[in-house]
Order: sequence, then C-alpha cells, then structure tokens
Amino acid sequence: MVDADQTFVIVGGGLAGAKAAETLRSEGFNGRVILVCDEHERPYERPPLSKGFLLGKADRDSVFVHEPSWYASNDVELHLGQTVTAIDRDARTVRFGDGTVIRYDKLLLATGAEPRRLDIPGTGLAGVHHLRRLAHCERLRDELKALGRDNGHLVIAGAGWIGLEVAAAARTYGAEVTIVEADPTPLHRVLGPELGQVFADLHAAHGVRFHFGARLTEITGQDGMVLAARTDDGEEHPAHAVLVAIGAAPRTTLAENAGLALVDRADGGGVAVDETLRTSDPDVFAAGDVAAAHHPALHTRLRVEHWANALNGGPAAARAMLGQSVSYDRVPYFFSDQYDLGMEYSGWAPPGSYDQIVTRGDVGKREFVAFWLKDGRVLAGMNVNVWDVTEPIQKLIRSRAQVDPERLADPSVPLETLAA
Repeated sequence: MVDADQTFVIVGGGLAGAKAAETLRSEGFNGRVILVCDEHERPYERPPLSKGFLLGKADRDSVFVHEPSWYASNDVELHLGQTVTAIDRDARTVRFGDGTVIRYDKLLLATGAEPRRLDIPGTGLAGVHHLRRLAHCERLRDELKALGRDNGHLVIAGAGWIGLEVAAAARTYGAEVTIVEADPTPLHRVLGPELGQVFADLHAAHGVRFHFGARLTEITGQDGMVLAARTDDGEEHPAHAVLVAIGAAPRTTLAENAGLALVDRADGGGVAVDETLRTSDPDVFAAGDVAAAHHPALHTRLRVEHWANALNGGPAAARAMLGQSVSYDRVPYFFSDQYDLGMEYSGWAPPGSYDQIVTRGDVGKREFVAFWLKDGRVLAGMNVNVWDVTEPIQKLIRSRAQVDPERLADPSVPLETLAA
C-alpha cells in the first residue's frame, strides 16, 4: 500500500474527481487526499442539469455526489472556490490561485470541459445562456418557467444532446422553441441522418421548430434584453432567451502550460493518456471529459464527454495512481431522456466509420434498437424505449464478431446469441 505520508492531489471537483477521491479511500489509501474545485458547490453530477433538475422533477440535494459530511469523515480536503493556476512537474507541486503551493506525489487532472462560445454580437445580453454548471441550470430553469408563463420564445443554437434536452424541458414548461442547426438533422455527427431524423420528428411533434443549414450571426436586444436571433441566411427569429449549445471544449490550459502531451483539436482535443489514464508524465493522470485515452479494445484514442466516463474513469485513474494494474476499456455509453423517449447509446461510430445501419423493432413508434456496422461488425448500438439490452449490445461491440444483418434485425433472435 502507498505510504501514509504521500499526498495525492485531484484538480477538478466534478463526478470524475469525486469518485477518484472516494476510490482512493475505499482502496485503503491513507495518505493525504486534496480535492480542488473551482466552484463553490461540492461535487455534483451534470445529467440532472438538462434532465430531472431542470424539469423540476428532482430536488437540488439529489444532484450531489456525496453528503456534505462525507469529505470530512473520509479525510478528504475539499477546497471549494479554488483554482490551480500552475503545475511544476520538476518540483511536483501545484500552485493555487491564492498563491498556496502544495507538493504532490500523484496528481489527477479532472478539469472537465467548458461550453463553446459564439463569437457574434449580442452574446452579452441578459437572456443568453450556456449550460454546464449548477448555477447555469438554476438560472435557465427560472427563465424557462417565465417563458412558459408568458408564451415566450427560446432560440437554441445547436441540436446536440444538450440542445434537444433543453428544448424538451422548455416545451414542457410551455415555451415556444426554435432550434438553429448547421447540419441537416439533429445529432447528425453522432447518429447520422437516418437516426437523427427520428429526433427531428420527435421534437416537431411536440411543437419545436427547426431551422437547419444555418448558424446564428447576431442576437439583437433592447435595454439589455434579448429580442431576436438572426441567422446567416437572412432569417430573424423572435426570441426572449437564447441557449448556446454548440458543444464543449476540454479544459486543457493547465496541462498545456505544464508541458503535458495533448491531442490536436482537430482530433477532439484533450490531454493524451494511455490505457491506464497516465499522461506523458508518469506521476500525472487525467480522467473524465478532459482525458483523451487510448482505448485498448477499440484500438483508437477517444475523448468521451458523458456521465459514465466520469463515473468509471475517476475510479480507474485512482487505482492506477495507487499502482494497481489498470486497463480502462469501458465501452462508451450515454443516455438521454426527451419527452416520452428514453434512449441509451453504447459504442463509437463517428461519421464515415460505418457502412450499414440495421434496426430491429418499430422505428415509427420509437421503440427500436439501431446498430451501426462496418464489414458486418457492430460498432455501436442505440436502444430507444427498449430496455435491458445494454449488456448484450456492448458484448456484440467487444466481440468484433461478424453478424448476419437479417438476424440482427429480427426481434425474435436474442442479441446474446449473436456474439457467440
């Protein structure tokens, strides 16, 4: 076991960092654990911010990873509202924003990601929102309630997961919603046009208006308030609020300034780590949204911005910091809830990587499973309002077995038998 006089520092107070601290203690590490969070809230989970908490179906306390007393009772030094401004790898120290310098034996970067911004006029108006933090969610939730009461209009830039989930919440509150998206369908770069259309139809059925093939160029307002949103094709959409949901960028500045190896932005960006989640420095690790990890099962480097990656990556990094044998090979997984549609997605099938899509079930009724294949092998699977199939889908992905598309599409054929 690691000596009790050692100090492990975790930079980033999200789910990955909190679960890493928890794992260090559960694995018996009795040295010093320092968890640095630049927010004034203790670590919390982010999915509720665009789902249950945004909708008012979950209370505030339910979003937090641990009870307030957990950190003291587990001797985890939680520094809230504090930043790490520099890493000195030679001295193995981190410098806090207040000038404090702490020496570390192992360091975990779990700095997460931040919303991408629009560089257009009007983004400083009061009704322009981003969604990443708990405070963002509380402000946006109040806005959606007011829009619903007043029949107000929300314009959303981006038809990704966050944009669609917020659109569903806004319609539930009664607000009018327009989504502006440069691609021809929602989720085009994740699901492709065939399955992206499923989500276009879902939202259209609930009164959402889409403006595809366009980008916002200006947000206009008066007296600091939003009045409209203009697009590059000359259209103007009435708006009382705007949500910018055009993706997130990994927070790599700290790692870059420390000279750690990074992944090119064109390839997704992030801090480059191996299958043990170790960076180019043997004493520094990275996990969660910021980590671009070599995936031993998929034979590629991935940066995954979803809840399951933080949930599982933080503990994996903690075990690697303790010197345990680690090979982080979880199949990427995420989920979404929109209106009466629930879905789970497993795998990795970026544009151009697949040559066939197979579905089983009823796509029209939104009760189906879709599979993305390359050369007859399943790269990814998405179950929509069909449950308890994640394990066999992931088994198919891992097996890399060639499957018969007709049997794959046949609901009477158990998925478990296809990976044999």
